[in-house]
Amino acid sequence: MFSANIFSHMSENTTSHTAPGTSEEELIAVRREKVEKIRELGVNPYGGRFDIDTTPAQIKANFVEGKQVKFLGRISSLRDMGNTQFFALSDVCGSIQSMLTKKSCTPEEWSLWKLLERGDWIGVEGECFVTRTGEPSVRVSSFMLLSKALRPMPDKFHGLADPDTRYRKRHLDLMSNADSAKRFVQRSLIIKEIRDYLNTRGYLEVETPMLQDMAGGAAAKPFESYFNALKKPVTLRIAPELFLKRLLVGGFPQIYELNRNFRNEGLSRRHNPEFTVLEVYKAGGDFETMAEMMEEMITSVAEKVFGTLKFEQYDEAGNVRWSVDLTRPWRRASYHDLVSEAAGADWFVLSTEQRRERAKNDFGLSINPDLDDTAVSQAVYEKLVEEKQANPLFVTHVSRGLVPLAKANPENPEVVDVFELVMNGQELCPGYSEQNDPVAQLESFQNQSGEETQNIDYDFVETLESGMPSAGGIGIGIDRLCILLTGANSIRDVILFPQLKSRN
Repeated sequence: MFSANIFSHMSENTTSHTAPGTSEEELIAVRREKVEKIRELGVNPYGGRFDIDTTPAQIKANFVEGKQVKFLGRISSLRDMGNTQFFALSDVCGSIQSMLTKKSCTPEEWSLWKLLERGDWIGVEGECFVTRTGEPSVRVSSFMLLSKALRPMPDKFHGLADPDTRYRKRHLDLMSNADSAKRFVQRSLIIKEIRDYLNTRGYLEVETPMLQDMAGGAAAKPFESYFNALKKPVTLRIAPELFLKRLLVGGFPQIYELNRNFRNEGLSRRHNPEFTVLEVYKAGGDFETMAEMMEEMITSVAEKVFGTLKFEQYDEAGNVRWSVDLTRPWRRASYHDLVSEAAGADWFVLSTEQRRERAKNDFGLSINPDLDDTAVSQAVYEKLVEEKQANPLFVTHVSRGLVPLAKANPENPEVVDVFELVMNGQELCPGYSEQNDPVAQLESFQNQSGEETQNIDYDFVETLESGMPSAGGIGIGIDRLCILLTGANSIRDVILFPQLKSRN
């Protein structure tokens, strides 16, 4: 890949060396000098087109001795043995050991090689072989410089010790932390398998607005902005639900959207204000239809990406926090029964004051005086049931007041036909028999909004009057699913660029 005549003036002693303990500023200065020396060779330090036929991970996974390969990667490790150079070429999916010898290079190529180091990107051509120690490797016959890194990679053995730096400078985390890189590759594969599962079953992927006149589909505080061209306030969506249901009315029978939601609320190990959600709707379905689909989809994704149905999540100290077994069938139990089991068989016959006293004195909950009976029971449920649940559990038939967009149960109108899929100590996915009666929907909105009737989406109610088929729907937090399946400690470990507090 090199034209020999442009290297004739170069000698072998062009390699610069830096002493241990050299500051980062000094290392950068040395690398800048190398960039200029590379330019003097007539070589672009920042490369150009380089066509590949494989990747480091693919070479290793499908290794065939004697096979010719062409691939690229970052030099992630380098062992200088004089006239023989062993180095690893890596990307986020994996790495492969490569070998370059002085004998296989022209003097000019060898001089260029001596200007390279960890962090640089190169493209190579070569032949697969196995070393005497049994290591699958590539014997490089030619290479091309694609990028000369000015900043050194993180320390080879210690990586990035500061978690905050890993989140703020994810590129450094990915190049130095194999576990983190693997986790984000797995996230991409999880999303791919979800899409494949839905696409092969006739669901159509759609996109609905991120900017909305009114935040609907969930109870949460939105981010607010202003649309200058239209001279009106807008919000970032907190959920796509009401627009997706408009599409059911329009004639889409099976749809899904996999995209971002935004909620102007707190940061925690499980919450990021910008997060990814999958919503799916099936005309003619109900909450049981969607529960069956969720059980099948998640286990299918787990088996295809990870090859197992058993997972562990770890705390910051590396101890197992949760052990989760996804083996089917998954348990189903009513909200009423679960709360009664945890809080006492008499819980739902106690007076309002007795419930508050028990929640406070027996369960250590801080109960706001403004909370109604439903909210008090929900607080007890979250602490005594949800937070303690490891294996998958479909919690069915919750209080009507908690889910205004679902249908009331025909046998008990005080509850709605829904499930909440709980595992790993948190809610992962709700599923509804969707409310398609415009009169009942307006009544639920009015009950939820109280005196804030200006927050009711009357346009959506009007849309329902055109006829929405009965349907089942789900909304699953993709970030939380990734936490479960990858064993991550925090939502920040499965979001490439999480929101962080300002350093100032």
